[in-house]
Amino acid sequence: MSQLTEYAAEILLLLFMVITFLQSGVDKLVDWKGNLGWLKGHFEKTPFKNLVPLLLGTVLIIELVAGVLCAIGVFQMITSGANTIAFYGAITSCVALLMLLFGQRIAKDYAGAMTIAVYFIPAIFLVFLLQL
Repeated sequence: MSQLTEYAAEILLLLFMVITFLQSGVDKLVDWKGNLGWLKGHFEKTPFKNLVPLLLGTVLIIELVAGVLCAIGVFQMITSGANTIAFYGAITSCVALLMLLFGQRIAKDYAGAMTIAVYFIPAIFLVFLLQL
């Protein structure tokens, strides 16, 4: 259990990613129609207007994968100190956030894009810590 103190920052950041992406993914699953309806309106004046269901499904899958990998990564770090799965989870988290950022920028939702940047900072810091 010395890994809890040795890797405290990494574990806490991984838990942040688990909460962020599993909650977001589950929300998309539970309220697919609501999310789809809102996003169709959000992207109606963009080149993505006809691709919203496909893109929402893609983001959903990436978010769930990121959350699950980070959760497994927490377990792996606590039990063995290894961080391979955590690293892949952190990378996947960054990819998910970049996808969301790109969408917000395309939709010209600059305030929304700024919010994504707030999540990207701990995600990229986690990647940095895990690659040391």
